[in-house]
Amino acid sequence: MIERIVDAVDIETTLLSKDEEDAKNTAIQYLKSLGFSDVDVVFVEHNGFASRIRLRAYVFRPGDKYAWIFGGDAR
Repeated sequence: MIERIVDAVDIETTLLSKDEEDAKNTAIQYLKSLGFSDVDVVFVEHNGFASRIRLRAYVFRPGDKYAWIFGGDAR
């Protein structure tokens, strides 16, 4: 299914965290455990006991040889 993703997967959630850095580390670690190796934090805001966070997990970056054009895993 992942080869049908054109560029990236965006995820926004709220995590229990002690601060923004804790939220970033937890979220990146979680996405990497799902098999995404290229992850960016787009936004994070800590408020009391939790952080609202938005992440982007890239399947293809601009300029990659896209599998959806060439068929199969073209990276």
